[in-house]
Amino acid sequence: MSNIIKLLPDSVANQIAAGEVVQRPASVVKELMENSVDAGAQSIQVVIKESGRTLIQIIDNGSGMSEIDARMAFERHATSKISQADDLFHIRTKGFRGEALASIAAVAQVELKTRRRNDELGIHLIIGASQVEEQTPIQCAVGSNFMVKNLFYNIPARRKFLKQNSTEFRHVLNEFERVALAHSEVEFSLTHNDTTIYTLPSGNLRQRIVNLIGKQINQQLLPIQAETPLVTINGFIGKPESARKTLGTQFFFVNNRYIRHPYLHKALMEAYSNLISSDSIPSYFIFIEIDPQLIDINIHPTKTEIKFEDERTIWHILNAAIRESLGKFNIVPSIDFDMEGMPDIPLPLRTGGIDEPSISINPTYNPFDPSSSASNHHQHNPTVHLSSQGGWEDLYNGFENETPDRNEAISTESSGFHFTIQSEPEQQTFLSSNDVAPITGGSFFQFKGRYILSSVKSGLMFIDQKRAHEQVLFEKFLGQMESRQQISQKQLFPQVLTFGGEDALLLRDLLEELECAGIAIEENEDGDFEVLSLPIDLLNANIAHVVEAILESYKTGEYNAEQELKKRIAATMAANAAIKYGHPLSVIEMQELFDNLFACQSPNYSFAGKTIICIIENDSIEQLFGS
Repeated sequence: MSNIIKLLPDSVANQIAAGEVVQRPASVVKELMENSVDAGAQSIQVVIKESGRTLIQIIDNGSGMSEIDARMAFERHATSKISQADDLFHIRTKGFRGEALASIAAVAQVELKTRRRNDELGIHLIIGASQVEEQTPIQCAVGSNFMVKNLFYNIPARRKFLKQNSTEFRHVLNEFERVALAHSEVEFSLTHNDTTIYTLPSGNLRQRIVNLIGKQINQQLLPIQAETPLVTINGFIGKPESARKTLGTQFFFVNNRYIRHPYLHKALMEAYSNLISSDSIPSYFIFIEIDPQLIDINIHPTKTEIKFEDERTIWHILNAAIRESLGKFNIVPSIDFDMEGMPDIPLPLRTGGIDEPSISINPTYNPFDPSSSASNHHQHNPTVHLSSQGGWEDLYNGFENETPDRNEAISTESSGFHFTIQSEPEQQTFLSSNDVAPITGGSFFQFKGRYILSSVKSGLMFIDQKRAHEQVLFEKFLGQMESRQQISQKQLFPQVLTFGGEDALLLRDLLEELECAGIAIEENEDGDFEVLSLPIDLLNANIAHVVEAILESYKTGEYNAEQELKKRIAATMAANAAIKYGHPLSVIEMQELFDNLFACQSPNYSFAGKTIICIIENDSIEQLFGS
């Protein structure tokens, strides 16, 4: 039998290895920007076309490369950062494996123009599928100019699985923001399809955050600072009132390298406990400086995960630093021990005794005797001490003949169910003992402010009022969007919404769909967004939260079809406009909601697949009573 194991050709091995480093256009942007930072560049330009499918160009004014270094840089595992295994524990640079350029050249067409400061001429390389196609001297600026064209042109399967352009460009934006935040001392610019997205001058961290996220965040930033022998922490966190339900402004950096770390995120959320709602996330830009020997950054190909030697201690240091910042700026409620302005509470005298209070009662007083009154009791009866003797039997005289007050509600309790049946105040008709009868199909009762109850032929129906209203509004909004007949009301004073970076880009793409839903938004000269009109059902809603929720739902899914996008927008609007749990409903309102629900195409389940209606069968109810 012949041998079946053989070595893969270098071209195939390179393409397989490239899959770990180059996942999408954003991966190329990240690797090349980090290389420019490592080269000491003070200005980095990023030019993108068609979200990176056609062109990714990175221009820097760094140290540049010699002819030999330029050729060697595209060889796998060729690096200037380390020379022995021990160097892995002293890494301060962004890259060190020597895989980025080799991986990019394996799946794209690459051009490089580079020159060192002391060289008269630079070098021009053209590489395709890991093969050098051309190498010539060239006159060029100091630094490096990388052009990556036709990404995945030689791997059609990988190119086919790229997302739509808007999604891929959002990933490019994310990587750009992470590198730009980590190096506020470097100038950055980003251009997409000949449109300038960012022009970031060098400055301090706060200025860089404002330029990236938007000027609205400037007043919401709180500085944090902690210095210990183990770790140094600094940066900014957001005030609790600025917390949003969407992700996007949460950044951890370790030694100026962006990382994702759920454990440290939990430390931050713990510090905000009782200050924000459980589904809100504050903004944070936290930089951690630590000895490289105490971390391991070689556990993930993209180096976005780091393992700490002492995670638990760093958790407590970070948590304490955030709590200190919140307390220092009076964000956390504190106890004021200043006695000025406190009421003057008299102290008892040390001399003399304290009189024991007595209780004034009439042991023979009968509250059911019309001839007896509270005033008579206080005026004609002497003060006596509390006693349990005499007169108590008279309290029950004639009790059996008394009937309940007709103004009292009739309470029915059985087998764990509790209903309080009250008539409508405007009708002023009340139930008596003769009125307690089986509930008819036209009667509705609200249970614990959450469910609507009504009898049906098969048993007792429970309707989740919030889900029912959401489903009604969802089908209403979706129908109006499809027919473009949404009724909206113009705003006399348009509300101004400010978004930065990814959110602003997303909102621009969704303006047409939002207008179909009745939300007319227009971008002004300052880059802010003005809400010109709203659907009638959203007039009382917080439109900023509605738009944020729509953006977040769009981020978390891939919606190529226009219909899917409309459904997502309609669902978000319905969730924000629907009545909440605990909202009291009149019988007329419950009847209207009931009728509208059963006029829907899908009354039994919500658009999210959750149950709206539940029926307890007659047999099940009878079993509860043992009948």
